[in-house]
Amino acid sequence: MFGEIKADIKAVFERDPAANNIIEVLLAYSGLHAIIIHRLAHSLYKIGLRTLPRIISQVARFFTGIEIHPGAVIGKGFFIDHGMGVVIGETTEIGENVTLFQGVTLGGTGKEKGKRHPTIGDNVLIGAGAKVLGSITIARDSMIGAGSVVLHDVPANSTVVGVPGRVTRRAGKKIHPEMELNHRELPDIIGEALRSFEERLVKLEKDKKQTRTPG
Repeated sequence: MFGEIKADIKAVFERDPAANNIIEVLLAYSGLHAIIIHRLAHSLYKIGLRTLPRIISQVARFFTGIEIHPGAVIGKGFFIDHGMGVVIGETTEIGENVTLFQGVTLGGTGKEKGKRHPTIGDNVLIGAGAKVLGSITIARDSMIGAGSVVLHDVPANSTVVGVPGRVTRRAGKKIHPEMELNHRELPDIIGEALRSFEERLVKLEKDKKQTRTPG
């Protein structure tokens, strides 16, 4: 557990340019507070306790605005930027070096039993306000755009945007850590569709005029 917390602290310095020193990070980062408390609650959950870990998680929610069920499995190097409104469900599984922004929900879609929350692969970034719902897998090195609603599996090295979320392959190009916070890299699927429609309309109008022109 302490090795994971050390990696979580390191992740803050690697991914947040506003982090100035260790004292500031330890005292003023609610995302770090939430994950440290979760790791304690999860260790109790694993030995069979249920009520005490839930109480601990609710205390963390009160102070941080971040709700992580103690049953969630979270790998090292986890980073929540800002964090208010983040919700992580009981059967969620999160890999290593994952980044979440504020308002992210990793939730279920109903009252089904068993595995009902997402599995998030290594090196995934999930943008502000995104909702990833159900027992689906977001494979490694993928990026979920802000505000997206994801209901289906996402292959590795992909970018997802929109409601419902649509996958745009990055030609197998890995999303490197230095690109992680650059949300301007996200494609505009709706804009591209409108441009394609406009180009087709212009072509049809041009063909129509040519057809009407005397030979």
